[in-house]
Amino acid sequence: MDSEPPKIAILRMEGTNNDSESFRSFLESGASPQYVHIRELETGKIDLEDFKGVFIPGGFSAGDYVRAGIIFAVRLKMSAGKKLWDMAEHGMPIVGHCNGFQVLTELGMLSYSKDKKDLVLDVNQSGRFECRIVYVKYTGKNKILDNFYSRGVPMEVPVAHKEGRLRFSNNEAPPQLSEEGRITFTYVNSDGNTDAYPWNPNGSPGSIAGISGLMDNILGMMPHPERMYYSYHQSYSQRKHGMTPIGKSFFDAIVSYARTV
Repeated sequence: MDSEPPKIAILRMEGTNNDSESFRSFLESGASPQYVHIRELETGKIDLEDFKGVFIPGGFSAGDYVRAGIIFAVRLKMSAGKKLWDMAEHGMPIVGHCNGFQVLTELGMLSYSKDKKDLVLDVNQSGRFECRIVYVKYTGKNKILDNFYSRGVPMEVPVAHKEGRLRFSNNEAPPQLSEEGRITFTYVNSDGNTDAYPWNPNGSPGSIAGISGLMDNILGMMPHPERMYYSYHQSYSQRKHGMTPIGKSFFDAIVSYARTV
């Protein structure tokens, strides 16, 4: 295991707005984060080969023109797409939250079958921008996350998105996603026993909040764990029960794993 703090590239472009929270979270969890603007990849000023992982934060990249994440995804594919896939194939963590989830989806990195883009993120079923605290539980089987979460325990996490509803090519979540443990987080209520709106803020089938790619070091989720890193971010109820904030567990897990690759 590498004793040096793993270098994590936090990608951003015009419209990204959760990069500072992500930077701080990685720093607190023991990584060496670095902001990387898409233009620096396009001009060759920075090379992703120098990093142990990539994180794409939330926001409204390029103003979400055309559709959320597509412009960022196209520019990233053209400038560093092959290197991003090479990093993934070498086991390095490739992670995106909210707008970053949308970018990874547009890149096809979270598709459930190889060499085929079969997943998109659509407008919330409510038609509204949903911005509030929700609950999720860990439901996956993932080499990065398994040792940091207890399955089935509701955890608070913020959401802030208008295009977060997962749409699959056959309109239903493929059974292999669940069978293979690739559904990492699902929306629930505080008791963990219902996923009806408003607890599922976007109408995703199966109340899916996060998934992993064909390689489970690729992770995407719509909620914002970087906004729930410290205990003072939590409600009194979760603090009283000694709950570790979802964000601390998430970033600790990524950094711990990045030290091994």
